[in-house]
Amino acid sequence: MAAQSAHQAYKQNSVTTASPGELTLMLYNGCIKFLHKGKLAIGSKDVEAKNTNLLKAQAIISELMSTLNMDIEISKQMLNLYEYMNRRLVEANIQNDVAIIDEVEGYVVEFRDTWKEVIRLNRQQQFTGNQI
Repeated sequence: MAAQSAHQAYKQNSVTTASPGELTLMLYNGCIKFLHKGKLAIGSKDVEAKNTNLLKAQAIISELMSTLNMDIEISKQMLNLYEYMNRRLVEANIQNDVAIIDEVEGYVVEFRDTWKEVIRLNRQQQFTGNQI
């Protein structure tokens, strides 16, 4: 029980001390986790777990949508992609379609990997003082 409590405290501390960029990375990773769990639930015909996990993935995508700065042109394009991903997850949930989840997961992984690289380059720039 103490280990569980320590793990929860660590997770809470990770979130409260994370930078906005790191929080976005956490959202992407959480979305990937829930998409994976949703696929497993479809495979085991666990309708409740499938629905719960796909809804959690959709909630994360909605959160990502709400963080977009719509004054930046790329944000408008990202909004369209996030809306598309949400629609596809609704379809996947209704149709029990793992291929649709795989499609959305591919986008999320690509966004996550790009975001990771942005964070890495930002840190490199901060520590070296060089413009990238």
